[in-house]
Amino acid sequence: MYAAIDECAMRFAQIPEQRQSLIEFLAQGITPERMQRLQTVLSQRTRHIAVMLENIFQAQNASAVLRSCECFGIQDVYTVETQNAFVVDREVDMSASKWLTLHHFNTHQQATTQAITTIRNKGYKIIATSPYAEHTLDSIDLSQPIALMFGTELTGLTEIAMAQADDLVRIPMYGFIESFNISVSAAICLHTLTTRLRASQHNYGLSPDERDDLMLRWLLHSTKHWHLLVKRFCNTQ
Repeated sequence: MYAAIDECAMRFAQIPEQRQSLIEFLAQGITPERMQRLQTVLSQRTRHIAVMLENIFQAQNASAVLRSCECFGIQDVYTVETQNAFVVDREVDMSASKWLTLHHFNTHQQATTQAITTIRNKGYKIIATSPYAEHTLDSIDLSQPIALMFGTELTGLTEIAMAQADDLVRIPMYGFIESFNISVSAAICLHTLTTRLRASQHNYGLSPDERDDLMLRWLLHSTKHWHLLVKRFCNTQ
């Protein structure tokens, strides 16, 4: 279903005026309260911070990270799956993934490099998490969009990912154990950085075109038999 919604949204993205008309058409089928909720969440969404997950193999951890991303208003998650498939546990995910934009890189062994190159070309500074890094989360410069990389549960990020990072950061810890669970690490990082970002003067919101694109996708996800309604809309144009 998600793939079909993506295809529909991309088709209407080519004609912004028609996309806006479809948004207004679909909005008639939900309650005003639900529409207000969509608009409120959309106003807090950001692409200033993104997340890349490399070879996460436990579905509970992968899903918990997606849930944290959604709760903190992060829109984009990039998954690298050269060793382990990225599997979502629906009970943990709680439908978070349908509100996010997921970018999968799983076609060949160079997927890590491909993902990092794609992210960097979008203007992001690539930040790797490591318990041995000198810098902490508070030192990250948020004037530029950043992408946080998290690695597999047992060994962390691969050497390829670490070598291509622009900076390394650590979460301060004061016990005997040197690392948090991957989902806990992601949640701590996102809480710290989104709190700083939202208190800053940086323009972290989405562009009008990005807001319209997501609003259409979210309305499609919120509408039963959306494909029939889209067909009816197209027949009236």
